[in-house]
Amino acid sequence: MRVCDITGKGKQFGNNVSFSQRHTKKVWNANLQSKIIIVDGKKVKLKISTSALRTLKKKGLIATPAKKKGLAQKDLTTAA
Repeated sequence: MRVCDITGKGKQFGNNVSFSQRHTKKVWNANLQSKIIIVDGKKVKLKISTSALRTLKKKGLIATPAKKKGLAQKDLTTAA
């Protein structure tokens, strides 16, 4: 089932509404990405929504390529 392992986000249901106001069923799927995250020294494969992924990166729980190399965000913006 396509559900985020962290936030629990999944499908949402609703209607497509055309110009003539005809209603047809519609399903919106969560934007899920498969990521391998290291937890307590073990690799864990998770399906994570992109909003949860952004939050984890913001909180520093997932290392971005720049952080792996030891660069800070301000170093990247001033170099350009």
